[in-house]
Amino acid sequence: MAIGVGELLAGLFTGVPSPLAAIGGAVVEGAPSWLEDFAIATFGTGDKAALAIGTAVVAGIVGWLAGTLGRTRPWLVPVAFGLFGVLGIAAARNEPGAEFVAIVAATLVAVSAGLLTHRLLVPRIEEPTDGLAADRSRRRFLGMASAAGVVAVTAGVVGRRLLTRTPALPPITIIPPTYTAPLPGPEHDFGIEGLSPIVVSNDDFYRIDTALVVPRVAVADWSLRVTGLVDNPLSFTYDDLLGMELVEDHITIACVSNEVGGDLVGNALWTGVPLAGVLELAGLQPGATQLVGRSVDRFTVGFPPELVFDGRGALIAVAMNGDPLPAAHGFPARLIVPGLYGYVSATKWLSEIELTTWDGFDAYWVPRGWSKEAPIKTQSRIDLPRSGRTVAAGQVEVAGVAWAPLKGVSEVEVSVDGGDWTPCALTEPLSSRAWVQWKASVQLASGDHTIAVRATDGPGSTQTADRVPPRPDGATGHHTIRVNAA
Repeated sequence: MAIGVGELLAGLFTGVPSPLAAIGGAVVEGAPSWLEDFAIATFGTGDKAALAIGTAVVAGIVGWLAGTLGRTRPWLVPVAFGLFGVLGIAAARNEPGAEFVAIVAATLVAVSAGLLTHRLLVPRIEEPTDGLAADRSRRRFLGMASAAGVVAVTAGVVGRRLLTRTPALPPITIIPPTYTAPLPGPEHDFGIEGLSPIVVSNDDFYRIDTALVVPRVAVADWSLRVTGLVDNPLSFTYDDLLGMELVEDHITIACVSNEVGGDLVGNALWTGVPLAGVLELAGLQPGATQLVGRSVDRFTVGFPPELVFDGRGALIAVAMNGDPLPAAHGFPARLIVPGLYGYVSATKWLSEIELTTWDGFDAYWVPRGWSKEAPIKTQSRIDLPRSGRTVAAGQVEVAGVAWAPLKGVSEVEVSVDGGDWTPCALTEPLSSRAWVQWKASVQLASGDHTIAVRATDGPGSTQTADRVPPRPDGATGHHTIRVNAA
């Protein structure tokens, strides 16, 4: 009941963070690396929902224990609820947009709801347990407990829906960029049903971040600061960014936790302000050897600033596929740095760019066992046919995508049952930063088969067959599927 009311208040009032998100965030902060790996491997993109459910279950167990023991030790109940409230306040006060007075008020209401529910139910348990009176007592207790459960669950579900709804964006006009990217044509996309599109829609684009609830950023109160080892500290409003020279480019980004053959990768048309121009305005000092991107939810990334000036086209992105950034993908602005895994570069809900030294700061994932430098590795994936499917024996079309941002993909090959590697047809790349589609026709006799794929990048390096997990700097290996030909 206390958690359900807390979630409802968080959904109704902007200054009140979600208790599940706040406590869950504290759990994530202190979680060992092996537990993080387990959560990612087990739940994938559903890890946030799993954490919220797990937090609610643990809190429910604690509440049940307090209530049970409280029948003989009544003082335990208010102590347990008091500790619950203090923990919630401590965890919530550092959440983005949190207002301390609102947190305390909401916590008092939530805790009071829990205590009141306990006071109403416990006397029913202790009423006579013999005869007709006992039957009536049990029915009354079950009725009240069921009603309380419905109220608690309804409050929690409504609050969670309000918290996770897509925030409405104000009317925004993105001016035409100075540099426009080529429009995708038939030479860029095979148009095969079931094959990953060359440009992934905003709704289908993968989402990986540490935010348990998508930050609700008010544009009127938001600004982007450039600080640290710069000659001219800068601050930009959202309108300032929209009024600057914008460029667009098709860029493939990927999550370092993407397993071989995984879907935590995608290509989109990103529009934004060239990061190199912003840093030139700020004027980097000689000791600036790390660029740190900070999010409104305190997430951080870090990478060498010289990568901004090597021609890769790093952006402070304000639009995705022609639309203002969706809230889930970083509205109002985010960093997009081609060629780097997202955990060292792609800060969503960007609030600050700080220039510091390489040894002076470790970004969010580095102390958790991930590499400080993380260029995206050349990879390829089989989309069709799906692994485990049955296909008609004979000529079978195999297709997928391959990516090597900055280097480009020069060749993709497939192998059946460990045999010779067969070259595949490739689409024309939209840019050297974007993935390509590939396809091939292979002969499959009746029976079970394995099909593997590998890609070669522009300079001529071919994917290694050595299979390693994502930690610490990205997975390697050939994506292999199994199919049955009949």
